Amino acid sequence: GHYLNATAGNCDDMMKRAVFARELGVPIVMHDYLTGGFTANTTLASYCRDNGLLLHIHRAMHAVIDRQKNHGMHFRVLAKALRMSGGDHIHAGTVVGKLEGERNITLGFVDLLRDDFIEKDRSRGIYFTQDWVSLPGVLPVASGGIHVWHMPALVEIFGDDSVLQFGGGTLGHPWGNAPGAVANRVVLEACVQARNEGR
Repeated sequence: GHYLNATAGNCDDMMKRAVFARELGVPIVMHDYLTGGFTANTTLASYCRDNGLLLHIHRAMHAVIDRQKNHGMHFRVLAKALRMSGGDHIHAGTVVGKLEGERNITLGFVDLLRDDFIEKDRSRGIYFTQDWVSLPGVLPVASGGIHVWHMPALVEIFGDDSVLQFGGGTLGHPWGNAPGAVANRVVLEACVQARNEGR
């Protein structure tokens, strides 16, 4: 399907884009929650929820905030703030591909996004037990330089409750876009079957 980016220079234009997306029958609206701000994101999330639209969250500008160890803010904090603000899925980086991060830490904030209850586990960057009660989860989107060769690791790392977004990994297939999409699907199904059979 298609999506429409509702990120705009002001909240009025953002909402006009969301309304336009609904009128077009577009099922997914995208928003850059850090550049748009949390209040704007919460407003858009409420609108999307009330109107049957999915809200895909992009995290443009996150590296300016979360890659600075001395005075930055870890993405774990930004992910929790997003869950409270609202959204259906968010780019969460990967452990493989061009946006790779440290595996346990990435899994820690992925679980904080989607699970209802998380036990304290400092090795995964979870410093206290988190009970989200009835607050809906957010699906992590693995995206950024991933392709079929990464599929076994992606299935192992992200499991079933995730979105695997292959851009160049599909479009860059030597036989074209459609064979690239087929290759991704075939390898995904093979990896899931192998996992389910204990291989």
